[in-house]
Amino acid sequence: MINVAAIRMQQFGVQFYQASLTAEDIDKLVRFEVLSYGESGQPAVRGGKSPSKVNWDLLERRIASSEKAYQRQIIRRKIDELVQYYEQCRQARDLPSIPGAVIISCDEKLSFEPAEPGAIVGRLKVPEREGILRAIDGQHRLLALHADIDNMRGHDFAVPAIIFDRLPEDHIVQMFVTINAKHTRLNASHLVSLSGRQLYRDESLAVAHDVVRALNDREDSPLHGEIKLLGVGRGRVAQAPLAQELKKLFAGDAFGGPRKSADFHDDAKKFFVNYFKQVAVVFGAAWGGRKYSIKSAAALRAFVRVSPDVVRRLDQEHVDRSDFRAIGRVIAPWGRRIGDQRFETEGAWKRSGTTVDSLARELKLALEYPEGAGV
Repeated sequence: MINVAAIRMQQFGVQFYQASLTAEDIDKLVRFEVLSYGESGQPAVRGGKSPSKVNWDLLERRIASSEKAYQRQIIRRKIDELVQYYEQCRQARDLPSIPGAVIISCDEKLSFEPAEPGAIVGRLKVPEREGILRAIDGQHRLLALHADIDNMRGHDFAVPAIIFDRLPEDHIVQMFVTINAKHTRLNASHLVSLSGRQLYRDESLAVAHDVVRALNDREDSPLHGEIKLLGVGRGRVAQAPLAQELKKLFAGDAFGGPRKSADFHDDAKKFFVNYFKQVAVVFGAAWGGRKYSIKSAAALRAFVRVSPDVVRRLDQEHVDRSDFRAIGRVIAPWGRRIGDQRFETEGAWKRSGTTVDSLARELKLALEYPEGAGV
């Protein structure tokens, strides 16, 4: 056990501690991790490898990534700037490097020994196990401390910390989002991933999140690797607007079925992967070309918005909603009535001032009047 000076605090029945940790305590006890989606996800660190005092090869090995984490990618520039600031503070000795408390959660129960009976001041006992603590707020500051730890040795260096023990995962994520969503502009796509997975557990958004993941992760998807999961990456398609459009869709009755059902999630994923595969076939030139806006947020949202009409046609034909050929038969009129040229960025797309609503209307009309009759 590591004994640290601490103040026991309570707010609305929740107990936590304000403690003083040494740089060595931080280096030994805190584990660093970022939200990622395995092999198809984004790297834990982003930013170019410009000249730096940080040993990034060593530091990156300390950063884990998993679907159960909640932190964003680590920003190289931010770590470099913090390390430089720590050095300035060390040389000038007129400012503290980490004056504000970092917020940490502990995986195990902590014990507290008051200085005297009933006192809120005392000693906090923290199990001496590597990686037992996780940063909720202050991960970049603590990583910079870890990167600069050799220069901290021999100095009396205390880090103020707020420590919670055994907080439920959803409470940890909600605290992280509350702290970061406004003040540090947590991007919308990162919020989508957290909300759909564990934050508010909106079932419609959870299905939307799974569909977006399938569209990006599945190798047979025409959008494989093209969606900016967590708001970053090489993809051109933003996650947030697509997920929000899907959320609106699933909040209605177009697809039916219980949102919590695993079968519902699987059926939705199969349908949209095959649906967009057929969209890519119908508009082959536009989908594979560079001078088209068919993969823009507006176009993809319009395709999602009209999908209930496609589903109704499939149900009327009494075929499986994920039937690839059946979907192709239903949307075939789009090739005749709309065509690839409609998506030329410098052509019809701009001339008509395309919006989600306007494109969705065109797609619906083409389904309703496949040969143009009655229009």
